[in-house]
Amino acid sequence: MAKKEVMLLGKWASPFVRRVEWVLKLKGIQYDYVEEDLSNKSSLLLNYNPIWKKVPVLVHRGKPVVESSVILEYIDETWKENPILPDDPFERAMASFWAKFAGEEFGQAMWQALCV
Repeated sequence: MAKKEVMLLGKWASPFVRRVEWVLKLKGIQYDYVEEDLSNKSSLLLNYNPIWKKVPVLVHRGKPVVESSVILEYIDETWKENPILPDDPFERAMASFWAKFAGEEFGQAMWQALCV
């Protein structure tokens, strides 16, 4: 796979960006990483995520995918090797639930730790 085919817009301190990076590495997907300054958002970020204007944004073949949980599902469905989610629909739903729960709880704790 050509390296320019996948790009990740992120911020080093974001746990949501980190989990997307972990999955990309787990699956052996080469990607370009673009560090964003969220106090001075780039035209790239504003173009690829005009609604939320936040990271992470995965760009695959020029098409943006936003929101970390959606990105993880997209990666798992696009690159079938080394699956991260179970095949069974119930187990997949439970894994998605716990990932969302952990992300929200960890994200809120991280935000409080960094902003207090």
